[in-house]
Order: sequence, then structure tokens, then C-alpha cells
Amino acid sequence: MTELPGYWLRRSMSKGLVLAPGAFDALVARAVGRAGFEAVYVSGGATANVAGYPDIGLISLTEMCRTIREISQASGLPTIVDADTGYGEVESVIRTTVEYERAGAAAMHIEDQVFPKRCGHLDGKELIPIDSMCEKIAAAASHRVTNDFVLIARTDAAGVDGFDAAVERANAYRAAGADVIFPEGLTSEKEFREMAQRSPGLLLANMTEFGKTPQITADRFAQLGYRLVIFPLSLMRLAMGHVVRGLAVLRRDGSLASLLNEMQTRAELYDLLDYRPGEAWSYPGRSGRDLRDRGRS
Repeated sequence: MTELPGYWLRRSMSKGLVLAPGAFDALVARAVGRAGFEAVYVSGGATANVAGYPDIGLISLTEMCRTIREISQASGLPTIVDADTGYGEVESVIRTTVEYERAGAAAMHIEDQVFPKRCGHLDGKELIPIDSMCEKIAAAASHRVTNDFVLIARTDAAGVDGFDAAVERANAYRAAGADVIFPEGLTSEKEFREMAQRSPGLLLANMTEFGKTPQITADRFAQLGYRLVIFPLSLMRLAMGHVVRGLAVLRRDGSLASLLNEMQTRAELYDLLDYRPGEAWSYPGRSGRDLRDRGRS
């Protein structure tokens, strides 16, 4: 039997820390896979941003599922996906769970904010009651297509009601059926360490730039007790920084000749796509064999 994506993610987490760079399209996802990472992340914020929207829950379930299919197939990696608030109440969370897994996700996280949600590193957030979030988690856990699918519960309580409230919610969400807890917006190594001590079990850390969390290395997160670290917008920020600077050079010089040495060459692009002009191209698969061939056997 071919093992499913959640199996490979669980297997990697059982061995140690898993880093999941955020891919905002399939080409970036392919580069993440080529670079040797064990997982890839799909951010709701990044998916909204590349469509021209802010991160306030405007991207639909259908749009996210299309993105999941593209990124999981292009990368060949277990794909962890942002599900925001689950697109509604319990019934919507159930549908999201089923559709995400069918689209190829290995894991998803839902959060305890009131819709319309806000970026986890902004102020002014509101939370739904603990019982309501636990009901969502329990519904998602009981409607997984397979038991391998990883359910992650995110709490934004630290920035709203304080750290103790975040710990209380983390433990309640574990009891409701979450496999992994994602404490959002923590502000120090001390808080990350204390969360691991007071809510034992699998934990995810969000290493986003320009937010409330200081820059912490992967090795340090492992020491603090975390098994997943996502980098939601890092690659998009790098890419857009170069785009904006490149446009300024083009506007000024009327040419991008001065930036040729910073560009991906045609040959490098073709190599990333496994494309050789004049030869038939094979569509990238997503079988268990593909994953094993990447060294996860």
C-alpha cells in the first residue's frame, strides 16, 4: 500500500525537527523539494497576498485546495496547510478537513480567532470561546479521511488574554483531539520553553520575520522542544524584495542587464522543472515511491 503524506510527516517528526519553508506557488514548492527539505508549508496569508488581498480570510476553500494540489504535486513533499478559522463553523471545518486531505495535504491548522481573522502578529485580535474551538477540533479529528492526516490547533491567546490563557487553550485543544499545538505570537525563547513544559506533546513554531517573535534558529527550537517550524512568508519576502528593486533598476536604466548575475538562468529553470527541450516531459508524481526516493525510507 502507498503511504499517504501524513504518514511521512509523522515519520519525520518522530525523528526530530522538521523545517517547512512556505511556498507561494508551485515553482517555489519545486525548489523547496529540490533543496532537500522534508516538508513544505502553504500560508493562507501568502496565498491571499499573491492574489492581491490582505490576510483577512478572503481566500476561499476552493482556491486553497487548488493551491494545495499544485504545491504538493510540484514539491513531492508532505504539505502543511493553513486553514485559518476553518471557513466557518463546525460544518465548514468538517468539509475543510475532508477537502484538504483529498487535495493532498499532510496536515492543516485551524485557529481560534473570530472571523474576519487577522495576522497572528498583529494586535486587535478576538478569540472564540474555548468550547467552540474544542468542538471544531473534535469535529475535524473525527472526520479525517485517514488517521495519518495531522491536525494542528493554533491559539492566538497569548497576545489577547495572556500566556497562561494560551497554555490553558493548548491543553484543552490537545484533549479535544489536536495532534500538534501551534502557539502563535510568542515573544521570547522563555515563552516557547515554558509552553513546551506546560503543554507536553508535539508543538509547532512560526518563524516569521518582522513580527512579535524574535529570530530563533532551527537548532534552538529543537532544544526548546519543538518538532515543526514553519517559515510562512520568508521566500515571498525575499522574492518581492528583488522584484521591487528590479523594477526600480528597469525604470531607471531601461534594461536589467546590470542584474543578470542575480537572475535564475534559463538552464537553471529548465533543470528545476526537469525539462530538456526536444524530449518528452514527465508530469511530476506524488506517490509514496517518489517520497521514498527522496531519502525518507
